Amino acid sequence: MPIDFSKFEAITFDCYGTLIDWERGLLAALRPFAQRCANPPSDDAILSDYAMHESAHEATSDAAPFKPYKAVQRLALRDMSSTLGFEIRSGEEDALSRSIKDWPAFDDTAPAMRRLKSRFKLCVCSNIDRDLFEGSRPKLGVDLDGLVTAEDVRSYKPSPGHFERAPIVLGVDRSRILHIAQSLYHDIRVARALGYTTVWVNRQRGRWGATLPVDPVVKPHLEVPNLEALAGLAT
Repeated sequence: MPIDFSKFEAITFDCYGTLIDWERGLLAALRPFAQRCANPPSDDAILSDYAMHESAHEATSDAAPFKPYKAVQRLALRDMSSTLGFEIRSGEEDALSRSIKDWPAFDDTAPAMRRLKSRFKLCVCSNIDRDLFEGSRPKLGVDLDGLVTAEDVRSYKPSPGHFERAPIVLGVDRSRILHIAQSLYHDIRVARALGYTTVWVNRQRGRWGATLPVDPVVKPHLEVPNLEALAGLAT
């Protein structure tokens, strides 16, 4: 559906998968482990297995309190070693979190963010630790007006904490915030339920990859193939 971009003062973004190519980064870190398997899994199998274990360790309850993202990734790698059948050698336990600083931005991220910054406040809402995000911040090409991490709200999307905190951080009512994300599971479904106008950046072109499937598929207010297309519409 058409969006009147003049109604919005700020944009919130998912980072990993939307601005940073987290599947490329994950695969670069995980393929060396997968090659140790007797029958090395495909890239799709690696990503889907990671998604399953990551989401399980991000869930919180009285019996399972919040864990920093470094711990989530450490535990996900441990569980993958069991399900896929590879060895984790001494010193490799934190290979995933150490790799985040090397994950590349998508080619259109910095140019699009600079265009959007000329018109909107920009805030990242990410399932990450603050210190880990610092390795990605320079790749975004702009100074952000806000940042909300899992570490700040002590929960992981699709829990609502990020979306409740962002309007406070920005000083903008959520009715005037546009939320942009690649993940229907982590972002679009919950943001829309909480009253945000949502834009789905469909970078995966129908693949679920490193995110859990959503059934039924939630409908965003607008779908674009990449950030370049969004910037062209919004500025």
